[in-house]
Amino acid sequence: MPPAPLFKDLDADMHGDVWDLLPMDKYRAHNWQCFGELENRMPYASIYTSLGCPYKCVFCCINAPFDVNRYRMRKPEAVVAEIAMLREKYGVKTFKIIDEMFVLNERHVKAVCDGIIERGLTDLNIWAYARVDTVKPHMLEKLRNAGVQWLALGIESGSEHVRDGAEKAFSQDDIKSIVRDIQTAGIKVIGNYIFGLPDDDLDSMQTTLDLALELNCEFANFYSAMAYPGSPLYAMAVQKDWPLPESWSGYSQHSYDCTPLPTEKVSAAEVLRFRDAAFHQYFADKRYLDTVTQKFGWDTRKHIEEMAEHRLKRRIVEALEGAA
Repeated sequence: MPPAPLFKDLDADMHGDVWDLLPMDKYRAHNWQCFGELENRMPYASIYTSLGCPYKCVFCCINAPFDVNRYRMRKPEAVVAEIAMLREKYGVKTFKIIDEMFVLNERHVKAVCDGIIERGLTDLNIWAYARVDTVKPHMLEKLRNAGVQWLALGIESGSEHVRDGAEKAFSQDDIKSIVRDIQTAGIKVIGNYIFGLPDDDLDSMQTTLDLALELNCEFANFYSAMAYPGSPLYAMAVQKDWPLPESWSGYSQHSYDCTPLPTEKVSAAEVLRFRDAAFHQYFADKRYLDTVTQKFGWDTRKHIEEMAEHRLKRRIVEALEGAA
């Protein structure tokens, strides 16, 4: 079966004039997006300003539906009009820009931000994705003035060798510098990290956790490398005859039957066990909790401590520990 044709006119096909069909009173933001004001997670909306991504990260399947380098942008004025409508009609102040990579094309980002500022939409709380090598320090003040309060960075690994293998070629110093630049501009950072990338072993995964603790971002996501269908890692898993999830739930990062990839040196169960332990170590870290308390208050600290009390049950980890 041939792939579905790509939209030719994003503003015609993704015009956003169907919000009345959705139960707008039922959507809420991620907890971290409203740290310090957890009562403001609703109302909430996610919008696209672009589709596709020009990069080829081995763990990502975005190029499967959109093809390589098929990065297409909506008209900035259409994006701003949709944000303004959602603010005025539904009272939405909390937004996710769901683009695979919003902070990429400087002209597009600048035009969207300028339009938001010109409309006087000064009370927004927006989060969006960026790469360490696409964030330009001179853009940060404009992003913050337009209501971008969080940027999610794909740091992925603390090992330069592992990052290179995942098509993320930037240095440790680049990572630290950009994180600090973003925070200095008044924007919070979500650090995204992946355990079990193709060149990972236990030492390199520990290096990744050590980097996460050193950076001490306002929030962190910890993932296991997964062979999502359509990604280069999926092709690698098929070629090497590595076991894949038995059902779609096995591709979920938090499911009981979650089945990440092994590496040449670490089993899938060991990767998953490391990931889960890293999550709890990070969110129980005193330096992190003290930073949260200083920035967001004691209620947010208590919220995080309660969040971290929950432990995930994992089938393959239970089997590993039962065999030990």
